[in-house]
Amino acid sequence: MISSVLPTYSRAPLSFVKGEGSWMIEADGRRFLDLGAGIAVNSLGHAHPKLVEALSRQAQALWHTSNLYQIPQQQELADRLVEHTFADTVFFTNSGTEACELAVKMARKYFYDKGEPNRTDIITFSGSFHGRSSAGIAAAGSEKMTEGFGPLLPGFVHLDFGDHDALTAAASETTCAIMIEPVQGEGGIRPLPDACLKGLRDLCDEHGILMILDEVQCGVGRTGKLFAHEWAGVTPDIMMVAKGIGGGFPLGAVLATENAASGMTAGTHGSTYGGNPLGCAVGSAVMDVIADPDFLAEVNRKAGLLRQKLEGLIAAHPDVFESVRGAGLMLGLKCKATNIDVVNAGYAQEVITVPAADNVIRLLPPLTITDDEISEAVKRLEAAASSLSAS
Repeated sequence: MISSVLPTYSRAPLSFVKGEGSWMIEADGRRFLDLGAGIAVNSLGHAHPKLVEALSRQAQALWHTSNLYQIPQQQELADRLVEHTFADTVFFTNSGTEACELAVKMARKYFYDKGEPNRTDIITFSGSFHGRSSAGIAAAGSEKMTEGFGPLLPGFVHLDFGDHDALTAAASETTCAIMIEPVQGEGGIRPLPDACLKGLRDLCDEHGILMILDEVQCGVGRTGKLFAHEWAGVTPDIMMVAKGIGGGFPLGAVLATENAASGMTAGTHGSTYGGNPLGCAVGSAVMDVIADPDFLAEVNRKAGLLRQKLEGLIAAHPDVFESVRGAGLMLGLKCKATNIDVVNAGYAQEVITVPAADNVIRLLPPLTITDDEISEAVKRLEAAASSLSAS
């Protein structure tokens, strides 16, 4: 008989009932060191006092009104995001998947309004992940996500990650946008080199194509900059954001230049819950902390410490681990052992990691993780690796 919860996940036999900073407490009392952060969502850890205070204060005032009216908390967060990014305007969603839907619509509507309705193709790349909506799975194109869900939304051109010649050849008079993650998350923590991101920007400019960046997983301080594309010194036309911006509260956004968003006028898009007072109050509290240059400097310092310790872990267990890659506190351990076995061995040592493609485990700790917690995390990963080596 089917479960009352639709069985679309292979869930670990763990039930967490409380979170404190970088720790999650299981129903039986065990304390797990969280290197997953809800898949890069709990950017400030669990029950961060600033987020708890912001949510509690807003919950006692007003939860929801709808976008039929002005929402001061939404305006405040939009102003903050515009101040700190390339963007001129922001639309709030509840998730990264919804952000993808709008990004696709925005790019196509831009060219429609310019009198070029034939420009509908969006170039995407192998290993990508843009959510599980119809547009999201069509954009990624992998058989794992699309099988059985046809007919797929047309208009996506799929290229191999890193195939520069194919990319140059694919840009045509029917292309409206190139959509890419500066660091692939689900694809196995694969960073796009800065030179390649600059090359993409140049290609878009040359052909009048819009650049859409998916920073749902790699954005909001995760790589040590507020947004990952800043490392390359380029700016997109449209950017998808979610996960870390809400610090655990469901919140997403599409950021865009005035030019790219010019087709999105009254009535062209909407959301019942997007930009609600609760979510935006929490989002502003997240920005209060993460947009601080001193906080981002600490993320970079701790990232260097974690990476150094992981290199030692790899050297000590070459039968289990092969290499480390990524940026900031978005790191992946390429495994020689099966990555799911490594994740499960971590559970036994009360440390949480997240599997990804290419036999990688993701390390996405709260950006607030301490030096002592980093040392303890690697100690627990060491014990997990030792258990696999002995088996």
